Amino acid sequence: MADEIRYTEEEWHRKCAKDLFNFVWTLLEKKDRTQDDDDTMIHAAHASRYHWMQIGQPVQFARGEWQVSRVYAVLKRGEASHYHAQRCLDICEQHGLGDFDRGAAYEALARAAAVSGNMLDCRRFASLARAAGERITDPEDRQILFDDLKTLPGEMTSGAQGS
Repeated sequence: MADEIRYTEEEWHRKCAKDLFNFVWTLLEKKDRTQDDDDTMIHAAHASRYHWMQIGQPVQFARGEWQVSRVYAVLKRGEASHYHAQRCLDICEQHGLGDFDRGAAYEALARAAAVSGNMLDCRRFASLARAAGERITDPEDRQILFDDLKTLPGEMTSGAQGS
């Protein structure tokens, strides 16, 4: 019998949260997703967020909400995407999270607005995301945000340059 790995409850929640978060990215990047893949992606994103809720900190809560919002945006479900993007921003504001997470929240709100066909709000939130991005001191984090902004639909990518 192989050695059995034993986890504490906290370790198990952390492992599940991380594994599910990463699994969602494999599905987001999959070129030929099926309806079953889409459903799995939704459930996995929510499950990751749930596990973080059990043992994480506000930064993981915000990033979990951001990922759930991204999943719904990719699936063109604007209302659900907006709800989770707003939750991400609320968590950032409530806990004083920094410019990377705040910028990501604005990026998610811009993406949700675009999916809903509200390009005015999309441009407004993209501008707020870029402003937050300019204040990010870590070059890698800054690039991640600006690269995400470049994937927004339409013309709001103008000015999303990063450094």
